[in-house]
Parts: sequence; C-alpha cells; structure tokens
Amino acid sequence: MKQQTVIITGANSGIGKAATIKFTSEGHTVIMACRNPDKSRPVRDQIVKETKNDRVYLEQVDLGSFESIRDFCRDYQAKYNKLDILIHNAAYFNHGAPYTKSPDGIEITFATNVAGPFLMSMLLRDLLAQSEDARILHAGSNIIKHFLNPKKEIGFDHLQNEPENPRSYSVYVSYRNSKMALLMLTFRMAEEFKRDGIKVYSLQVNGATMSKETLMKVKPHWRMIARIQNLFFRPPEFTANLYYEICTAERFKNTTGVHINHKLEIMKPAESGKGIITDIKQGFGADVFPAYALNSEVTEKIWNLCEEWTGTGIGSNL
Repeated sequence: MKQQTVIITGANSGIGKAATIKFTSEGHTVIMACRNPDKSRPVRDQIVKETKNDRVYLEQVDLGSFESIRDFCRDYQAKYNKLDILIHNAAYFNHGAPYTKSPDGIEITFATNVAGPFLMSMLLRDLLAQSEDARILHAGSNIIKHFLNPKKEIGFDHLQNEPENPRSYSVYVSYRNSKMALLMLTFRMAEEFKRDGIKVYSLQVNGATMSKETLMKVKPHWRMIARIQNLFFRPPEFTANLYYEICTAERFKNTTGVHINHKLEIMKPAESGKGIITDIKQGFGADVFPAYALNSEVTEKIWNLCEEWTGTGIGSNL
C-alpha cells in the first residue's frame, strides 16, 4: 500500500494512541496532534521504538482554541506540505465539570468537538485536495442514540451564554449534542468537499476500555459507573483497526458522507411509527442512526454558526 501521511488528533492516549501505533506499524507517516507536548513526547518515543518507524511527529494543538488550530495548520503546511488522511479523534468530555467557555467564547464541549474539527478541516482542505485519496474521519459516538427519541433536539441557547442556573448545565448533554452536530457536519461536509475529491466519514464509536490514569480523572461519584462500563468496552485497538480500515481500504475509496458502525457497515436513518418492538430493536441495534441527523434546517444552522465563529464563510480568506 502507498505510504500515506496522517494527522490524528488526541493521539497520545486511548484510541488515538492505538491508531497511531496501527498506522505507523503499517509504514505510514503519522503526525500526532496533541494538546500537551510534555505528556505526549514519551508516548511518541515509545511508539517509534515499538513500531520501528521514526516517521512519527508530534505537533501541539488545542482543539478548543481557534488560534491554536490556525497556528498548527500554518506550521503543518510549512513543515510537511502533504496530507492524505485527517482523523478527528480528540474530544472533550469531563463529567461533572461546570459550564466553561473556550478562548473564543463558545461552550467548551461544542468548541472542541465540533467547531475545532470544522476549522481544522477547512484550513487543511486545499492540502487534502492535492492527495490522490484524501479521507477525513470523524469519531462519533453511540451516545447519539438518545436522539431516537423524537422529542430530543440540539439546544443552542447556551452555546455562548452561560445558563442562569449552573445546575441545569450537563457535560453529558453537551457531549451528546456535540456528537450529533458532528454527524450532521459529516453529511454536509461530504457534499461540500466532494468536488475536491475528499471523502468524509463518521464512525459510531461504542466506547473503549479506559486506563487507570484516565479513570482517576473521572469525578469520584462517576468513577464507579466508568469502572462498570469498562467491563463491557472493547480495547482501544479494536476501534483503531476500524479507523485504519475506513481510511485506507479500497472498499471505502469511492464512498463519502456515511455513518459507519463497529461492523464496518454503513448505517441507515431510523424509521419512526413502526411500533414499540421496532423502536426497541433500533435502540439496541447497530444498524441505524437517528433520523434527526438528516434535519437540513438544523444542519445548516450548525454549519453557519461554525462559519461565523471561525470566519471561514464565503468571501473569507480563512
């Protein structure tokens, strides 16, 4: 297989680290895009030693800061000037944390999980377009299954305004909304980037076993739940292999704008009004995603907000 140049965000732990090992083991060049260089440097050195591939590079970026993303993309193009695969793996999810804004005045979960990846893709679009087989992968989550409930919808009221009652804010709900928004952007971006030959995918991640270090970061009253979840989660290597297959396999080369499950099957929108048995099957199965993801009005609102926040709309110079 032709050697590809790959950016993986959040590549110093969990699925991101496992994906870095997978791609480098297969002989590809990987840029680890991480927020904390000091923590990431030993991980990078370990991966080089383990895979015997020294084409592993560490670059600093904070997906919650537009300035950091712009600095990263500018430096990246100056240093590497080649990109085939962009994997948006990093995400913010801090149980029990209070409402926090990014440096750009956006709720931190949405800024990191949606607006940040949007800006990075836009800034690297021209470079990706030069690749013979450019692919962007968004790491989704099965948390979006909450939207199988037709009453659920993304709330926009507190994306830039702190709620009057701090207790009404939930990182869990914000994370859920951000992952649905990211899926909507997947479909919209796939259409936007089609003329550039750039394919865009979303993978529904069902979780991964957390390390002891990661578990200790979880708030104490959530830690027991996390430990129980760990018993049922697959190891990070499982999802890393899915990343690799989606981003390199010939069977996905001519496919774009799809949501993919853990069996590497393309998921379909759920059907409503088919009865309670169908609803239960859809909720526990892995064949469908909430039809809410196809809401064009909400999708355009998210797209327009991201353009407005990042200054990447029509007539901008990025």
